[in-house]
Amino acid sequence: MQTTTATSLQQPQFSRAGIIWLKLAVLYLILGISLGIAMGASQNFTLRPVHAHINLLGWTTMALAGLIYSVFPKAGESVLARLHFWLLNLALPVMMGALSMLLLGHVAIAPVLAISEIIGALAILAFAANLFLNLKQ
Repeated sequence: MQTTTATSLQQPQFSRAGIIWLKLAVLYLILGISLGIAMGASQNFTLRPVHAHINLLGWTTMALAGLIYSVFPKAGESVLARLHFWLLNLALPVMMGALSMLLLGHVAIAPVLAISEIIGALAILAFAANLFLNLKQ
């Protein structure tokens, strides 16, 4: 007969960074689904690229980062993880707003979109550097 010890009853400890990323990812999932429902209900699919980016960069990318940072807490606690977090979370809302405006005909917003895309790309480069530097075999 197997006995239960106090340590076997404890839940696994997840990194704070991973949990924050996962919660934000779910918010983007809700936003992406809501936008999809609104487009379907109105039969106006002008913002289709915004819907796709919210789901890919917001939901999928953030959820994967959250899972990776949970499995590899050293990476999740690094300076590069914080840089990744802030760059992406500052760039993504601006990017989605600017892309929406551009798709709705406001071409003057294009430079804002370009800058936010570059900041988003820098966030992904910080993530990549973080993984290559902090994930060891």
